[in-house]
Amino acid sequence: MDLSIIIVNFNTAKLLQACLQSVFEQTVGIEFEIFVVDNASTDDSVSMIRREFPNVHLIVNESNRGFAAANNQAIPIARGRYILLLNSDTKVLDGAIQKTVEFMQAQPEASIVGCKLLNADGSLQPSCMSFPSVWNLFSESLFLYIVFRRSPIFGAYYMSYFDHDEVREVDFVRGAFMMIRREVFDNVGLFDEAYFMYTEEVDLCYRARKLGYRTFFSPSAQIIHYGGGSIESMSRFSEQLHLTQFYFIRKHFQGLRRIAGAFVKGFGLALRVPVYAFVGLITFDIDLLRKSRSYFSILWKVIH
Repeated sequence: MDLSIIIVNFNTAKLLQACLQSVFEQTVGIEFEIFVVDNASTDDSVSMIRREFPNVHLIVNESNRGFAAANNQAIPIARGRYILLLNSDTKVLDGAIQKTVEFMQAQPEASIVGCKLLNADGSLQPSCMSFPSVWNLFSESLFLYIVFRRSPIFGAYYMSYFDHDEVREVDFVRGAFMMIRREVFDNVGLFDEAYFMYTEEVDLCYRARKLGYRTFFSPSAQIIHYGGGSIESMSRFSEQLHLTQFYFIRKHFQGLRRIAGAFVKGFGLALRVPVYAFVGLITFDIDLLRKSRSYFSILWKVIH
């Protein structure tokens, strides 16, 4: 078996249907299997899969176990030499999956590979980033990555200076499309289930790097990533993202680096409360006021 595709789903029936259709329509020339792990969806996701895609291996959870844990259910029973983690809110374009398989076959040093992500309108979506570091967190906290977005120094965290037109080794690729050699899971281990959603792919690539495995970005393959398909609200998204980043700092940073990283991250959250509140008040922007309240809520949870 060449490839096992794992899709975690939570209440994205229509997006999932379109995603699966694009996989079957756009993937030829390789032997693959598909696992869908459903995290207790309340829409018709499960019945849709059973009705329209009977060949898909379906795992139905009684509760929402999160992204990391759901993937861990399918990875041990997957038979592929490569494992593709694919979001349900994606659309595969122009043979993207087999192109990535071919890239991994041609580049044995590539253990984890991501492709070019596009927004629904075809514009570029950031596909890879650098690992969190005290400097990267500092640049993010003070909005320096926005002011100097073309700078490799200040834009390092989000790689905002990178035009995504060339193959290059990166720290990590986003989990919307992430192809991984089976040996990585065999030697590095599965996802850390303490990450309910977000940052789990950062953690995996970080652990893999420590063991000598290399992560690459390849622009030859492209998919549309609609984003937010399984998110109940933007505040929920923000909360999960920042809390999991704090967990990453506690897990991987040591000594003064851990203290500095947590302080800078917390400072960035605290700074956004008055900034978004002030700008929201003078521009009458309700969304910014909601952001301010959301960051205050996250900061409160971190402190307590």
